[in-house]
Amino acid sequence: MTVSGPPPKPPTPSAEHVDSRVARKRKQAELLKKGQDMRALESGKGGGSAKTKRFWKDVHVKHEKEGLQIYLDTRPLRRPSKAILTIPHQKPHLASAIALEWDLLVSAQQALRHHLIPLTSLVSRALDIADEDAAGPSSGDIRANIVKTVMRYLDTDSLLCWAPEASPDPPGYETHVGRTESLRSIQKRTAESIISFLTERVWPGVVIIPVLDEGSIMPRSQPQMTKDVIQGWVSGLPAFELAGLERAVLAGKGLLGAARLLVEWSTELAHLRDEGTGEKFGVEEAARAATLEVVWQTGMWGEVEDTHDVEKEDVRRQLGSVILLVSGQQA
Repeated sequence: MTVSGPPPKPPTPSAEHVDSRVARKRKQAELLKKGQDMRALESGKGGGSAKTKRFWKDVHVKHEKEGLQIYLDTRPLRRPSKAILTIPHQKPHLASAIALEWDLLVSAQQALRHHLIPLTSLVSRALDIADEDAAGPSSGDIRANIVKTVMRYLDTDSLLCWAPEASPDPPGYETHVGRTESLRSIQKRTAESIISFLTERVWPGVVIIPVLDEGSIMPRSQPQMTKDVIQGWVSGLPAFELAGLERAVLAGKGLLGAARLLVEWSTELAHLRDEGTGEKFGVEEAARAATLEVVWQTGMWGEVEDTHDVEKEDVRRQLGSVILLVSGQQA
């Protein structure tokens, strides 16, 4: 015989526990690095290999006529196409962040791992789009492929998938300390705020509907007019904004939150903002909107170590890189 009772309270990690976990991981990383170095030396591939040694000492940003360039000692940083990576003059924070990214590398081999140089990869993507645009429509299909990719997320946007109301609630669920509002209510309130901004200032007149509503199994498609308007807007974005939108869409699994973040921070889209409201939509707001269900569930039951905490920081890292990419000083 089993008796259902109220769910347990979510665990509350202590600061001491977090510090010890970080120290343990740092020690494990050091031991792993020592083992890799020893194996490399035994096989004759270590020591003076260009792959295992960092060949530069200093990283700095230079103001050139073409734009801001990052130098590794006397060598300019280059893109995979061999062209020098040049950032517009009005984006000094982006250039400084890329310089820091390379200053933190300890070997040339790490530069081959895109997850260690995410800003460099993102800027290279934006510059590839700009080069293709300058060469003409027949030179490639990077822009068309990005538009096709991000539009797929409109009909499965995480912001438009609302959980059904639990009826009836499990015993103890309605009085649990982690529950202050139903998941559906939070999802609806968050989505309506973002949709209201987009349909008033970015895509006036379009109708955006929930794709997974209460009781539905298959996602509903948006009206064709809505798709056409949004696709036209995405297709016309400048190169840096298009690359930023792609990164934000993939990070948050949705187009609407990504578009809201883009408009909030892009210097090219500043005319779409209402500076008088004082409301800001930054990394925290975008990340929370993209991960509402995870935030709600972990608030009820607690986090899984090395899973929820890692994903939480990774989403913020990617969305933060988008802000650095599209923001800048007014010309």
